[in-house]
Amino acid sequence: MILLSSALGSFIQLLGVLIIFLFVLAITYFTTKWIGNYQKTNFANKNLQIVESIRVGNNKFIAIVKAGEVYLVVAVGKDDVTLLTQLTEEQLSEVPDLSAAQNRFPMDGKAAQENFREVLNRVKEHFPKK
Repeated sequence: MILLSSALGSFIQLLGVLIIFLFVLAITYFTTKWIGNYQKTNFANKNLQIVESIRVGNNKFIAIVKAGEVYLVVAVGKDDVTLLTQLTEEQLSEVPDLSAAQNRFPMDGKAAQENFREVLNRVKEHFPKK
């Protein structure tokens, strides 16, 4: 009888902790979403906009920044920002959007295996056979 009541008490305590954890997790999620939307609307329609960025190293990025009607390619480091080049809108649109192509033509398992096989064969050609 005592064992049953202590097991039930432990189970209820576990459920209470789990409910509190899920509540804190939900509050964290919605707070993060709210802050993100606030920053997006607060900083929207300004003269500067980051069009695209890519990480090239630890604390190093290359970004395309739209300043007015000019597109700038900048290298962003830990302590400095360096202008690499300036792009026109025509140069920017020449870059193919690979992610859109991948979304339109998703690879099934067989196509992915064939692609991997082709890549593996090309790599094997570069190494001498024993």
